[in-house]
Amino acid sequence: MHVHLTAIQWILAIFSGGIVGFSLGLLGGGGSIMAVPLLMYLVGIRQAHLVIGTTALAVSLNSFLNLLPHWRAHHVRWRPAIVFAVPGIVGAAAGSALGKILNGKDLLFIFAILMVVVAIVMVRNVRRAPNSQASRGDNQQLHPGGRSPTTLAEEEAGTGFLVGALSGFFGIGGGFLIVPGLLFSSGMTMIEAVGSSLFAVGTFGLTTAVNYAISGLVSPVIALIFLMGGVSGGWAGAVLATRLSQQKGLLTYVFAGVIILMAIYMGYKNLSAI
Repeated sequence: MHVHLTAIQWILAIFSGGIVGFSLGLLGGGGSIMAVPLLMYLVGIRQAHLVIGTTALAVSLNSFLNLLPHWRAHHVRWRPAIVFAVPGIVGAAAGSALGKILNGKDLLFIFAILMVVVAIVMVRNVRRAPNSQASRGDNQQLHPGGRSPTTLAEEEAGTGFLVGALSGFFGIGGGFLIVPGLLFSSGMTMIEAVGSSLFAVGTFGLTTAVNYAISGLVSPVIALIFLMGGVSGGWAGAVLATRLSQQKGLLTYVFAGVIILMAIYMGYKNLSAI
């Protein structure tokens, strides 16, 4: 779908893309949750479904680009990332198809509550870690191993499908669910989960974008403008994520704090659901 943008809207769209990219590079998620209100209220595009479809594409492209610096820093574990993402594609396709025909206002309110629960669980896991492990900061494993490879793969695939379905339904990349999903199903460290999640965020976002594009609800031009700002923002976020990972649990606390702030915003915007 073609949308005409003024020069000011171009600048605002590039700026918004930078914010989204920084979020993806730093936290492995939150991009599309931020992108939707930025595109609607800052850039000034009011068609809700067009915004959702376009931001899904923009966040997907941003995620794949921001995956590169994390890969170079050895923050990506490909096997669990792929096992997690592949069944999630099926879930995202089903979820996005349902999201286009249903009013998700009440589910968005529930999703906001879920985000708070996830944040609390993540912080509790860090605080309960033994001091000898906690001293390693975000390089510790929040969910120790001991499970067989088959069991791990089954948990990763099952969690991936569920997160993909939720991601597709809500029209978001799903990083806020993907990172804890990877943490609890694969036993990777926080910084590895952030880096690896970008593969799933990109995959789920692309699946959602294709589904919306079939209905003519995607603007590739706006998505590319977003990407212009997202590249530099993403690399800056990845650098900061690496620095924060060297400190005791700080990246986990930052991630949980952003989740809660986003949940408050989503809950406020969907109060009419209760």
